[in-house]
Amino acid sequence: MQYALIDGVRQEAAPKQVGECETCKATVIAKCGTRRIWHWAHQGRPDCDPWRETETLWHRQWKGLFPSDWREVRRVAPNGECHVADVMTDHGLVLEFQRSHITPDERISREVFYRNMVWVVDGTRLLGDWPRFEKGYTARRQIIKPGFFITPFPALCFGEAWANCRVPVFFDFAGTMPIAQLPDARRHPLYCMLPGRVRGYAMVFAHSRSDFVDQALHNRQVVLTEEIEQGVANFLRNELIA
Repeated sequence: MQYALIDGVRQEAAPKQVGECETCKATVIAKCGTRRIWHWAHQGRPDCDPWRETETLWHRQWKGLFPSDWREVRRVAPNGECHVADVMTDHGLVLEFQRSHITPDERISREVFYRNMVWVVDGTRLLGDWPRFEKGYTARRQIIKPGFFITPFPALCFGEAWANCRVPVFFDFAGTMPIAQLPDARRHPLYCMLPGRVRGYAMVFAHSRSDFVDQALHNRQVVLTEEIEQGVANFLRNELIA
């Protein structure tokens, strides 16, 4: 985790420091080696929130685009269940940055718990992630405007783990590489897969990174899912009539 309390003040890890976990109040130790990004770790036991994954440079780069007081925010449900969101905005939108493998049960649990949330998934974790998207992209059908397409086989593009999400999922195929250094311009944008289906099709569109950040900073939603669904439905209906 990025933050812990030292004398009641929220601070990032620094060599030889000892702090207090904001969630469970247990002792945490600053881990400041050369192999992993500097972070806090619970002393002698696992993290108190089982949903937290090992943080990487990719996580930090994304979280660093948002105010520090929006990062690692505790969310407590009426029944007392507590989890720490990677980012929660002042508008109540939760952003979860996911790099490691996640089970369908945990993914669904997080979507139910946070409700108003989006996933941002590192599409460079496995060597096959981008080739799979390229292969699945050939099964798409472009509609409405460039960069917006529908596909009956979202798992071919993004994998089974993400095929049936209840919230928007943004796939980042750039990873930590600067955009200007990417040889393939198709990897510059994020690719958003919306929840729900229209006539059996999943809806996917390219979304600029700067727009994503700007919308998350200023709005309760990053994308207006219902409006897009209606636009796709109207397009397909008119196509059938024509």
